[in-house]
Amino acid sequence: MKILMVLTSHNELGDTGHKTGFWLEEFAAPYYVFVDAGAQVVLASPAGGQPPLDPRSDEPDAQTDATRRFRADPAAQDALAHTIPLDQVDQAGFDAVFYPGGHGPLWDLAESPVSIALLESFDRAGKPLGLVCHAPGVLRHVKRADGRPIVAGRPVTGFSNSEEAAVGLTDVVPFLIEDEFKAQGGDYRKGPDWGVFTLEDDNLVTGQNPASSEAVARILLRHLEAA
Repeated sequence: MKILMVLTSHNELGDTGHKTGFWLEEFAAPYYVFVDAGAQVVLASPAGGQPPLDPRSDEPDAQTDATRRFRADPAAQDALAHTIPLDQVDQAGFDAVFYPGGHGPLWDLAESPVSIALLESFDRAGKPLGLVCHAPGVLRHVKRADGRPIVAGRPVTGFSNSEEAAVGLTDVVPFLIEDEFKAQGGDYRKGPDWGVFTLEDDNLVTGQNPASSEAVARILLRHLEAA
C-alpha cells in the first residue's frame, strides 16, 4: 500500500504580509494514520524540498497528539524536509493520494497544471482521492473524463464560508471553496464550524476543516482495504 501526500509550496498569505503554507495537524494526523497502517508514504510538493509551514498551525493552541508526535519524530521531519517535486510523480506508482490543507494550496496547487493532471489521472484510474480543509480547493479546475467538473453533482465539503469569515480571511483568499463548489454544481455540504465533517462519493473523500483530517485518512484507508 503506497500513498502519495501532496503539500503546498506557497507561503504568502495574499498581500497581508503574513505567512501561510500547510497546516501541521492536517499533515501529521493523516501521515500517522497511514504509517501506523503499514502504508508506504511518499511526500511531494510543487517545488520539492521543505514545504512552508503555516506558523499559526504551530502555535500552542493548535497542537494535537499527532503534531506532538511529529515534533518528536526525526524520520518524519526528514521526510518532510525532502519532498519530491510534483512533476516527478507518476500516479501509476501509488494506490491513493491525499492533500493536506492550509491556505497555501488555494494559490499554487489549485492552479497547477501538474497537480490538476495528477488528480485527473488518479480519478481516471479509480483510485481514492482524499482532501481536507482548504485542500479540496485544488479540485476547482479538475475535470472528469466527460469534461464536467469533478465536483459536479457530487456531495463535497471543504473549509466553509463561515469558518473563513471566523479567521478573517474572506477577502484575502483567491476564492471561497463553498462558493466555488456550488458554482460548479457540486452538492456542497457542511457541518458545524470546527467540528469533524467528512463526505465520500465513490473514490472522492473530502473533509471540512483541520478536525476532519484524521477521519478523511481513515476513510481513505477503508477504501484501500476494500479494494
